[in-house]
Order: sequence, then structure tokens, then C-alpha cells
Amino acid sequence: QPQLVESGGGLVQPGGSLRLSCAPSGFRYDDNSIGWFRQAPGKEREAVSCISPKDGSTYYADSVKGRFTIFREYAGNTTYLQMNSLKPEDTAIYYCATDVTPWCAVPWNDSKLYDWWGQGTQVTVSS
Repeated sequence: QPQLVESGGGLVQPGGSLRLSCAPSGFRYDDNSIGWFRQAPGKEREAVSCISPKDGSTYYADSVKGRFTIFREYAGNTTYLQMNSLKPEDTAIYYCATDVTPWCAVPWNDSKLYDWWGQGTQVTVSS
């Protein structure tokens, strides 16, 4: 069964950096968009970013603009989320997902429009 697998989470101090990875298992998704979402304890799932392979367009939540970067490595069929200047409020489980189309969903930040999800990776920002 096709699935997405996230990795790269961990514990980091405020101001630090992490790079999350999202790779497919059981299929290739060269033409599928990938979105990143996160969910903190007691809060609703929140959209973080999305990348469309069709034209390379990217989208970011206001809370992460200028700090996070989404990009793809096509050779390895992997999508990354580079997270810099991390803050305690970035602490959450991070998920990647795809709507199985070449474009980010419209609107890109609606999690209900994404069909396949990974299991998530924990990111904790704390001193």
C-alpha cells in the first residue's frame, strides 16, 4: 500500500535548525504535490507549507515565512522542509501529505483536500 514516510524530527534548542524529509514508500510521486502540516497538543492541525512539482510554486503559513523552506530532490524522490530559527511554538508533530495531483490543493492549507498522509515526526523546540 502506498504511503509517505517522514523523518528528521527531534529535540532542538530555540534558534536551532532541523530538516524534515518526506519520501514515498511503494510508489513514485514525481508529479504529485506535497504539503507539510503540523499538530501541537490540544490544537488543530495547521498547514505549514506546500510545493507543486508542476511549476515549482511554493506556499507558506505566515507563522513560518522567512524561516522554513520547502524543496524537492527529484533524483531521490524526496521532499524536504528546512526549518531555521526554530521557536518553542514550532513544537508539534509534523506530517507530510499529498493530494495526488501536480498542484497544491486549492486552498493549499485545507488539510481535508489531501488524500495520503504519513505517520508524522515529532519536533520539539526547547531549552
